[in-house]
Amino acid sequence: MLFEPKKILKQYWGFDSFRSSQLEIVTSVLEGNDTLALLPTGGGKSICFQVPALCLEGICIVVTPLIALMKDQVENLKSRGIKALAIHSGLSKRQIDIALDNAAYGDFKFMYVSPERLKTPLFQERLKKMNVNLIAIDEAHCISQWGYDFRPSYIEIIEFRKLLPNIPVLALTATATPKVVQDIQQKLGFPKELVIKKSFYRENLRYFVYNDERKIDLMLSIIKKQKGSGIIYVRSRNKTVEFANILKNNGITSDYYHAGLEMDVREKKQHLWMKGDFKVICTTNAFGMGIDKPDVRFVINVDLPESLEAYFQEAGRGGRDGKKSFAVLLINEADRDNLIKRTEQRFPPIDVIKRVYGLICNEFRLAIGSGELETFRIDWDKLRSKSDFTLKEIVNSAKFIERAGYWQLTENGRIKSTVFILMNQRDLYDVQVRYPKYDVVIKFLLRNYGGMFDAPVKILEHEVAKKLKMSYKDVLKILNELHKLEVIEYERAEGEVAITFCNQELI
Repeated sequence: MLFEPKKILKQYWGFDSFRSSQLEIVTSVLEGNDTLALLPTGGGKSICFQVPALCLEGICIVVTPLIALMKDQVENLKSRGIKALAIHSGLSKRQIDIALDNAAYGDFKFMYVSPERLKTPLFQERLKKMNVNLIAIDEAHCISQWGYDFRPSYIEIIEFRKLLPNIPVLALTATATPKVVQDIQQKLGFPKELVIKKSFYRENLRYFVYNDERKIDLMLSIIKKQKGSGIIYVRSRNKTVEFANILKNNGITSDYYHAGLEMDVREKKQHLWMKGDFKVICTTNAFGMGIDKPDVRFVINVDLPESLEAYFQEAGRGGRDGKKSFAVLLINEADRDNLIKRTEQRFPPIDVIKRVYGLICNEFRLAIGSGELETFRIDWDKLRSKSDFTLKEIVNSAKFIERAGYWQLTENGRIKSTVFILMNQRDLYDVQVRYPKYDVVIKFLLRNYGGMFDAPVKILEHEVAKKLKMSYKDVLKILNELHKLEVIEYERAEGEVAITFCNQELI
C-alpha cells in the first residue's frame, strides 16, 4: 500500500474522517477481500472504491451500467486532479483504442466501462498490459435476477474475473433485499460472504403519502412551495411529456426525460437539469441511477413504483447535500389495481409461458428443445398477429423464459411502432377535411393515444385495425401515406430482436 486512506481522503476530498461504514469497507478492500457494500443513496459509495484504488499501484476498473454516470464521475475525478477515463459506445474506434492505451500506459487510476465491454476481444487483449488493482461493480443489484433492474450482462462478470484471479472485487448498491444480497455474492464468485452495510435511515428525508384523486393540484402545490430542484417520476413516456407541459403551463421550468429519446438528447437534458437551467425533470425510472445532484429538495412519485426497493432508490435521490428534502408518493384508488395488473402482465401464468415458448419455436420451425446456439430475428408484431396473445404476454413470457436460461434475447430495435404528429392541430384538421380516407385513422389515434403532438408515441397497428374493423394492410398503407405527406413521422416496429436458443426443453 502506497498511501494511508485518511491521507488520500484529506488530500483529494478535504475530509478529516470517513462516514459511518466507509472506513470498514475501504479497509476490507485493501486487505484483498471480495466485499459487498450496502450504502443508502447519497451515502458515499464512490469514496469506498476511489480511496483504496488511490492507495494502491495500478488502475481500478469500474463497471457501471450508464454512460451518464461514467461521464459524471470521470469529470468529478478530473476536477480533483485524478486521472480517469471512460470507454463507452459514444466513442469512435480510434478513441477507444487511445483510451485503452492510456489505461495500460498512461498512469490513469480509474477506467469506467459497461459490463458488455468486459467481454470484447479488444478489451480483454489490452487488459493483459494493465496493472489492475481493484474491480468495482457499481449498481450491483443489476446482477441479480431477484433485483428490480436485472441486467443479464452483469452475470458474465464472473467469467471476466478469471482473467484477473487475484484482484479483489468491491460490489456496491443502495438497494438489496436479503435474497439479492446472497445472489450478488454468488453471481460474482465471492469465496466467502462478506457484507458491510450502513443503516438506510436518512434523517434529512421526510416521507409523505397522499391518498387523493387531486394528484396534479397536490403536485403543483408542493413544487411551488419548494426551492431547489426536483424530480417527478411517472410510469410512462407519454406522461413525462404531459406532466412537463402541465408544469410549464403553471409557470414552473421543466423538461421531460425517458429511454425512448436519443442518447445525445438525454444527455443534454440531464446536463441542463444538473446545472439548474430548469427546476423539475419529469421522467420514467430510466433517470436517476448514479445521478449526484446535491440540491434535490423533492422527489414526487405520481404513480406507484414496481416495488418498495425501487421506491426507496428513487426517493433517495433527494437531499444528497444533507439538507431537508421531501419524498412524496401520490396515490389514488386505481393505483393499487393498476400495480397488480402490471405485475400480473410481467409474470404471465405458466401455461401462457409454455404456449409462447411453443409459438416461437414453431415460428422458426424448431423442435422443442432443439436449436442450440442458433440465432434468429423476432418480429413481435408478426407473432402477435399469428396468435391470440397480447403483445405484452408474448414479450413478457419471452423475457421470463430468457431469465430461466432457455434462450437469450438481444434487443436492438423497437418492439412497438411509433407515431409523432408533425403538424399543429389546425393544419391537421385541414388534412382530415381534405382527405376523408385518413380521417378515421387520425381520429382514432388522437382519441386513444395521448401526447402525439409532443413526442413519438407507441402504437399497435393490429389493435388499430381491429378496433376500426379495417384490414391490417390498409392501416399500414394509410400510416405510410401520412408519413410520406409529412403529416406524421411513422416508424414501424423493427424485427431487430435477436433470439439465441439454448439446448433445453421448457417443461
